[in-house]
Amino acid sequence: MVIGEERAHAPATTTRRAPSVDIAAIAASIAQEQVGVPYRYGGQDPRGFDCSGLVHFAYQQAGRNVPRTTGTLWASARPIAPRELIPGDVIFFRFDDKPSHVGLYLGDGWFVHAPSTGKRVTTERVDTPFYAARMIRGGRLVE
Repeated sequence: MVIGEERAHAPATTTRRAPSVDIAAIAASIAQEQVGVPYRYGGQDPRGFDCSGLVHFAYQQAGRNVPRTTGTLWASARPIAPRELIPGDVIFFRFDDKPSHVGLYLGDGWFVHAPSTGKRVTTERVDTPFYAARMIRGGRLVE
């Protein structure tokens, strides 16, 4: 098709639900695209994110509605061991004697998250001493 040329007949479109693994991988990719966006408490869009807002936004953009807060994500995610993590799984961390932080696993030991006030969405290694000591578990939001 030449740019500017109009089609006489548009092809028929069908709506097909993507497999859940694809949705999770798409969510991980969308979250990774937000690297550099500032942290904003209560934020859930590209003007600023908090940790669970980033997860919620990424999944929403991938076509799946998931809970909005770390606590409700914790309650709804199926627990999985760190060795079972796949891109798009959530990773929970304990900072205040409870699950208080969440990120999205990217694969190969990397995750993306909105860390805290004054920082920006970034990627980190799960196995760094700081995060490894605070990781509680992984979770799967879609099957």
